[in-house]
Formats: sequence, structure tokens, C-alpha cells
Amino acid sequence: TCSLCGQVMWNTAVHAEFVHDHADYGFETPGVKFNWRTIKEKRDAYVRRLNDIYENNVKKAHIDIIRGYGKFTADPEPTIEVEGKKYTAPHILIATGGRPAVPSDSEIPGASLGMTSDGFFDLEELPRRSVIVGAGYIAVEIAGILSTLGSKSSLLIRQDEVV
Repeated sequence: TCSLCGQVMWNTAVHAEFVHDHADYGFETPGVKFNWRTIKEKRDAYVRRLNDIYENNVKKAHIDIIRGYGKFTADPEPTIEVEGKKYTAPHILIATGGRPAVPSDSEIPGASLGMTSDGFFDLEELPRRSVIVGAGYIAVEIAGILSTLGSKSSLLIRQDEVV
């Protein structure tokens, strides 16, 4: 999940809360509307711009970025092989990234109807209703953001034993 994207969406929800509370402070704000598409476009452009800046700074520092699947080799010097090419250096940093695991419909019936937290950032419109499965901080954060922005949200938490 994109942490910058999450921060932008969290800030969006904070603004929605401020607007909601304006009347308590004497501000009249009738007709305030939220446009999901606007924040999505601006958020995506912001993240692209920052990613370009970060990549340019890495290049200016004469750091090579090698994208692909890599594995350490049995060579005597620290060596990693990426798509058939070997790289040796005194220090090797592997930024693994990650991808969420999606169960099959045979494991969990209806699993293909859902989306991962990454899919949240692909939403073109604010869903009228949302169900978030999980109790990790990302699930709770997304449930709070969606709810604050107007999606009727439910958070499902599995509990195997009474605490």
C-alpha cells in the first residue's frame, strides 16, 4: 500500500471532519460537497511527482536501481543475480516491496469479489457501502477514511477466542 497515498487520504478525511464541525464554531458551510475523483486525480499526480523526484535524487547520487526478481548466489563475494545478470558490491540493499496475497474462491467463497488494500487507491468513486475485512492498522485506517468521507462502512474482525 502506498504510504503517501494513505497520508493524502487520511488528510482528506481530517478535512471532512473539520467541515462537519464548522457549525459548532459558528461557521456556516451549507452545500459543501466532496468529490472523490478530484482527490484521486490530485493524489495520484502528487505521488507520481514525488516518485519522480525521489528517483532523480537517487540517480544524482550515482545509485543504480535494478528492477526485477533477484536472488543471492553462492559466489564468494556478496553477489545477487537479477534476471540472469550478476551484481557484486560490498553492500547490497534489496527493497523487496510486497504484494498482498489474495485467496482463491475455493479457499474463501466470494474472495474474488473483494479487493486488496491496494485496490482502495484504484477506486474511481467513493463506494456507497464498504466492508473492510481485518483488524490491522491499514484496515482500520481505510474503514475510518471511507466512513468519514461518506461510505457506510463495516469492519469485520475474526476472533478465534474470547479475550
